[in-house]
Amino acid sequence: MDFLIANFGAIFFFLVAALAVAGAVGVVALRNPVHAALALLETFVMVAILFILRHAEFLAAVQVLVYAGGIMVLYLFVIMLVKVKDLRAEDAFLTNIGPLAVLGGVLLGALLAAGILLGTMAAGDGAVAALQTVGDETVGNTEAVGWLLFTKFLVPFEVVSVVLLVAMIGAIVFGRRDAALTGPGEGVEP
Repeated sequence: MDFLIANFGAIFFFLVAALAVAGAVGVVALRNPVHAALALLETFVMVAILFILRHAEFLAAVQVLVYAGGIMVLYLFVIMLVKVKDLRAEDAFLTNIGPLAVLGGVLLGALLAAGILLGTMAAGDGAVAALQTVGDETVGNTEAVGWLLFTKFLVPFEVVSVVLLVAMIGAIVFGRRDAALTGPGEGVEP
């Protein structure tokens, strides 16, 4: 009992991580798209809890607002709009995923073993302290993220913004090209 009390934080962290992985497996394994989207929502919430456990409250808030809020509403809107039925076995892209699942499990186990052996999972408290010390003063999590984002990681931040801009322009071009290929009233089901 003393072991459980002494290591409650680590046990809770790994329990929430296992629930996040279970939700991710549910996204892939469930045939009903709405159920898969709900499993994705569960994964988003579990990741937000993991952020809170690692003292990254700002990232947890962004995770809940952007992903669990906005992105999930978008996914469910698309699922309902497209009227996707249950996926039949003959329509599936990968029907025999057993060997791929075993390979993925072995790779995941190897990554976890390497992380545990190298001690990277135990370095969380030092990382939190480093993030919260900016210059000569101690700041909160949000200020530390902003400071790092606009000083040390400014170039990657700008590269990501350019990549997102190019992706948005590409989506607009492809959308207009598809709209130009179909005439008025074509491609719309009653």
